Amino acid sequence: MSPRHIALGVHDQRPEAVDAACDFVERLRPHGFVCWVKASTYPLLSDRIGDADVRPFTERPDQEPELVVVFGGDGTILRAAEWAVPLGYPVLGVNLGHVGFLAELEPSQAHSLVGRVVERDYRVEERLCLEVELRSSHDGDVIWSSFAINEVSLEKAARERMIEVVVDIDGHPLSRWGTDGVLVATPTGSTAYAFSAQGPVLWPDLEALLVVPLLAHALFARPLVLSPRSTVDITMLENPASGGVLWCDGRRSVSVAPYNHVTVRRSGHALKLARTSEQPFVQRLVRKFDLPVFGWRGAAERDRVRTGEAG
Repeated sequence: MSPRHIALGVHDQRPEAVDAACDFVERLRPHGFVCWVKASTYPLLSDRIGDADVRPFTERPDQEPELVVVFGGDGTILRAAEWAVPLGYPVLGVNLGHVGFLAELEPSQAHSLVGRVVERDYRVEERLCLEVELRSSHDGDVIWSSFAINEVSLEKAARERMIEVVVDIDGHPLSRWGTDGVLVATPTGSTAYAFSAQGPVLWPDLEALLVVPLLAHALFARPLVLSPRSTVDITMLENPASGGVLWCDGRRSVSVAPYNHVTVRRSGHALKLARTSEQPFVQRLVRKFDLPVFGWRGAAERDRVRTGEAG
């Protein structure tokens, strides 16, 4: 029988992530898997995995993996997604970071991971992603492009000066803002940077785009929820002369000169997330943010609710 292939994403600066990956590989070895790992991470695992079949890759594995298993936090998942999303590989994250909204399993649940992978005991959901183009102010040619899972952000380059932008939605001017920046986020990204900027939380299965101005000096500067078919255009104006910086997921960036145009729309690629449970998103919100479901009365109120007593 031909071996099955998976890929690994590992936060190589966190010893606990490397330890967890090595343990996973060792437990998976009797099941005849080939594990592919980034060439830069391979030396950290190679001396600790015995005769397990682990192979390094650079751009993409030589064989198509059925799954990418990531050990780290959301940042590690975003790094893995840079090569997994364009290739259409599903991603399953084990949270060894902080909040870990993109991760599926917590460290205490990692013991079940091998069985899930062997039995293909997971479902794959697709999340909307963004594509962004930066166009020249001279001829309109595309001078930079990328994609984003969480958000695209156009931000000021100089700390002491706001940027001046004009925002168009579907080819129609919306508003001119003096602002620290503008985010265009996905529902997945609504619990990331956009959440910190007071944007709404969107359920991840929604098909929508989210526009959030950052501390805009304007009468109308509210977060906007748009159709997934919408196109957002942001034009940098001449003030300040230093321009701005365009970021994708806080990882890839390019300088934006005055009168450059940023265009953001839905990507043709989707993030494929492997899920091992049917946990509702509201439960994930409560758990990740430790929301006070029972309020200040605490245990007494909870006990009354459970017993059906009147408050």
